[in-house]
Amino acid sequence: MSRVGVKPISLPEKVTVKNDGGVVTVEGPKGKLAFTLPTGIELSNEKEKLTVTRTSETRQTRALHGTARAIVNNMINGVSKGFVKDLEIQGVGFRAAVKGKDLDLSLGRSHPLLHPIPEGLTVTVTDNTKIKVEGIDKQMVGQFAAEVRGFHPPEPYKGKGVRYVGEHVRRKEGKSVGK
Repeated sequence: MSRVGVKPISLPEKVTVKNDGGVVTVEGPKGKLAFTLPTGIELSNEKEKLTVTRTSETRQTRALHGTARAIVNNMINGVSKGFVKDLEIQGVGFRAAVKGKDLDLSLGRSHPLLHPIPEGLTVTVTDNTKIKVEGIDKQMVGQFAAEVRGFHPPEPYKGKGVRYVGEHVRRKEGKSVGK
């Protein structure tokens, strides 16, 4: 029994959900998202509550039950509130800037890194070192933030690199002169 899949999803105001033959469309104040439900998973709408049910008890269907419910819930949260990931850059000479539809990163390489910003995401840079990624699709926001962090993850000796705000980096002691 899926513990996540059986929880009902409450609908906030100004959010509409349509289910057309397995394609769930969620529309809200921030935008519109669509998702195709896996086979064996159904969505039913009763007043202000949505419930995700499965039609069979196969291993695959049971595995996708909670996942489908979580994706629909994230879609509803995305179109009503949106998702945000904050990154910070630490290191001498490391900086970022938004140039048109690209994120320009200077991370200690001989060339600047131009990372294209996907459609539907808003990226803002403050103080040349604070990057804010906003959007309605949780997967897209997280993927873009992970790609930016992947260009120069924080290293354990000096702590230089791109990290999430609030991320703790375990520091290591450098070389010591032995006697």
